[in-house]
Amino acid sequence: MESPDAPLPSFIPEYKKPEAPGIWMNFDNTVSLYHIVAAADDFAQASQDVFALVLESQQRFPDWPRVLYLDIVGHRGPHHGFDADFFEFQQEFLFSTVAPFLTGFDTPITGPLINPDAQRNDLPDSLRIQ
Repeated sequence: MESPDAPLPSFIPEYKKPEAPGIWMNFDNTVSLYHIVAAADDFAQASQDVFALVLESQQRFPDWPRVLYLDIVGHRGPHHGFDADFFEFQQEFLFSTVAPFLTGFDTPITGPLINPDAQRNDLPDSLRIQ
């Protein structure tokens, strides 16, 4: 349960998932990013694709609040419905690597979430997965 003294985010976007993948400018001066991880995508490919989408949105709409919508096709398994790689993708990679550069995001495991910190806009030029 959240503390009653917890600070509220400075901006709460209206969640409206786009009808098609890509980058979409919204009328409230937010940017919706929608990506579908394909059944043939592995962790590295999905990571690069999501990072590239966030980077492109920053280049096209500098510093606008960003909300990522993610769907995953296939990759089913025992970890909240996903295989180990795509459970880790949603729980670890997105939270630690991508979420700081978003105002909010919506994944199959988490549902809609707001970043409690201010969105960062200082994205690196590339993502290196080791």
